[in-house]
Amino acid sequence: MRGRLISFEGLDGAGKTTLSRALAGRLEAIGVRVLWVREPGGTELGEEIRRWLLATSLRELSPMAELFLFLAARAELVHERIRPALQEGIWVLADRFWDSTVAYQAFGRHVVDAERCLELNLLATGGLRPDVTFWLDLPLEEALRRKAGLPGDRMEQADLAFFERVRDGYRWLQEREGERIVRLPASRPPEALLDAVWEVLRNRGYC
Repeated sequence: MRGRLISFEGLDGAGKTTLSRALAGRLEAIGVRVLWVREPGGTELGEEIRRWLLATSLRELSPMAELFLFLAARAELVHERIRPALQEGIWVLADRFWDSTVAYQAFGRHVVDAERCLELNLLATGGLRPDVTFWLDLPLEEALRRKAGLPGDRMEQADLAFFERVRDGYRWLQEREGERIVRLPASRPPEALLDAVWEVLRNRGYC
């Protein structure tokens, strides 16, 4: 069995980490080897870039610099961990991948247009695309409620209009690549979401 790249997208608080971790457990239970990664991060360079990107002390970081830091972290993650794992038949579950950059930097920040952002992502990943992406779509009001009282990082300190644009970005991506990107209502219970993901993977003959 060849390795698969499965990514999970959505606003913070949508449940990406919980769902991707749960899927990893279910896959491992049937004998599938799994590598779980997060973005940005997953490598020594990526984790250092993550600290820079999320640090509240860097609020004046330029949007263009932010874009290229995300791309650099992703390029290193693909080179160092994702491609080698896929070549060994390991499934890679990514808590965010390049759809996040299109949604957050192209739509949210307006750094570059969405098509150019897609080109940059494909350049950074050497053309690597996820086999399937699960977009956990959560209304902004619910995302804010889930994050209430928790310390926010630099990315979370943007205004509400920014996050509405991010959600618009995910809608645009899903409309553009509906075969790859599966929208899941993130308000559903975690077990129901896991079952929905499993059904998609099974219907596609992945497991």
